[in-house]
Amino acid sequence: MPYQKFLQTLPEVMIPHLPKKLQTIQVRQPWRWLVQFHFGETRLHYELSRVARRDAWEIGFHFESGDKQLNRFLLQGFRRHLFEIKDTLGESFEAEMWDKGWTKVYEVVPVDVYTTAHQAQIGKRMAEVITCLHPIFVDLRGQAARVKR
Repeated sequence: MPYQKFLQTLPEVMIPHLPKKLQTIQVRQPWRWLVQFHFGETRLHYELSRVARRDAWEIGFHFESGDKQLNRFLLQGFRRHLFEIKDTLGESFEAEMWDKGWTKVYEVVPVDVYTTAHQAQIGKRMAEVITCLHPIFVDLRGQAARVKR
């Protein structure tokens, strides 16, 4: 299947693997090389994108808010949960500072041929990641909102 179709149709493969309460997730594809999933805050999103100059995908949760303090707060919160995240999702997960004051929690996985089987594998993995990370995010986001009052 063509690369663009792989990304464009990934949501319909991935969303059924989410728990019912998370199936309200929204989708956007702001650029050809990635697809993002969010729950209303587009700058705080799950993402599947190609890793530049590598034959790999990045599956992650990106904190790209214009509020650098919020991005850092979320990173620190996820770092406190990194052992349990790795216990659930595997040792490949990292949490780090990124560009422009942004932060992320992510893993890098190999790209395979763009087939429906590989798409199903990536879609299932994305759902596992969202299912694991989202409750942590909801808690941290609530803490951040209380601090801002």
